[in-house]
Amino acid sequence: MRRVLEPEILDSLPIDHPEALRNRNDLAKINRIAGNFGWFARTVPPLLRPGEPILEIGAGTGELGRRLQEIGVPVDGLDLWPRPAGWPETRAWQAADLRQFDGFGGYPVILANLILHQFDAGDLASIGRRLGRSARVVVASEPARLRRSQFLFAAACRFFGANYVTRHDAHVSIAAGFVGRELPELLGLREDQWQCRCLIEPLGMYRMVAIRLP
Repeated sequence: MRRVLEPEILDSLPIDHPEALRNRNDLAKINRIAGNFGWFARTVPPLLRPGEPILEIGAGTGELGRRLQEIGVPVDGLDLWPRPAGWPETRAWQAADLRQFDGFGGYPVILANLILHQFDAGDLASIGRRLGRSARVVVASEPARLRRSQFLFAAACRFFGANYVTRHDAHVSIAAGFVGRELPELLGLREDQWQCRCLIEPLGMYRMVAIRLP
C-alpha cells in the first residue's frame, strides 16, 4: 500500500462532542485489544536511566501516562488538548502543537502512541529534527500499513460497536501507517547515529524502538 494521509473526523469535532467522547472510549478498547499500553510498560523501563525525564507526545486523554505512572515510570504529556482530568499533579502537561514545541531539549526519552501517522513527510522530518537534537530514546507504537489490518480493525470495530468516527478514522489511520524502516527514515534518525528496531506485530501494530548510538 502507498502511504496516504486523509483527514480524521475526530480532528474536526469539539473535544466535548458526544461522538468525540464515544471515539475516546473506542480508542481505549483498541489500545487494550492491540496491547499498546502493555507493550510500552514492558519496553520502556529497561531503556531508562535514573531520573531521566520522559515525554509522551500526542498524549490525548492521558491513559498511557497514567498506566506508566502506576508502574513507577513518571511521564509528562504533550498535546493540543487541555490537561486531562486525573493527570498526576506532580507531572507536567504541555498544551502545545508538537510541530512547534520548543521544549524537547528537556526530554531525553520520547514516547508516541498512535500519533505520528497523522503527519506527512515534511512534518515528520521537522518533528524528528526537533526531538532528535536531545533525545536519547524514541519509542513509538503506530498502525502498520497493511490491507489485512484494515479488514481486521473493521471486524473488531463491528464486534465492539464502534461509532462511525472510530470506523472511519481507523481505516484512514492504517492507510497512513508505516512498514519496514519508514518511520525512523521519515524522522531522520540516521543509521550511523541511531540503533532502530522496527517490527510489525500480528494484530497490526508497528513498533519502533530507537536508541541513540554512543
